Amino acid sequence: MSIENVKAYFRAHGMEGRILEFEESSATVDLAAQAVGCEPARIAKTLSFSVEGRPVLVVTAGDMRIAGPKFKAVFHEKPRMLAADEVEEKIGHGVGGVCPFAVKEGVKVYLDVSMKRFATIFPACGSGNSAIELSPEELEKYSGALEWVDVCK
Repeated sequence: MSIENVKAYFRAHGMEGRILEFEESSATVDLAAQAVGCEPARIAKTLSFSVEGRPVLVVTAGDMRIAGPKFKAVFHEKPRMLAADEVEEKIGHGVGGVCPFAVKEGVKVYLDVSMKRFATIFPACGSGNSAIELSPEELEKYSGALEWVDVCK
């Protein structure tokens, strides 16, 4: 189970106790915001793309949308999201629980600057009913992100 991989990952960093698990679904930005008790913008949504045929994750603030021209300027091709049935196989987490932690080897992670306006944000933890509260700096550290990008409108 994907959340077990994320728990093991954070256990190795002494942070497993910070993972939040909910009775209700947190599989969408709005549901996650309700479960956590914050504004939707503070939910860190993780989007799955194919870039040059390889899986790439872009984590953005919950109120943002990918801007095609900005994405193309960074990645040199139009954004193409992975199909729902490809996500778990290529990323290691299913739709609704995709996060930048404990992903499959070769998955590249990028963080959108839209999250830097918050002291903390809440990414999922590998299931449709989990999250963890992290500062942008902690998200960068624990996600293994390659860099901060500006790909949203």
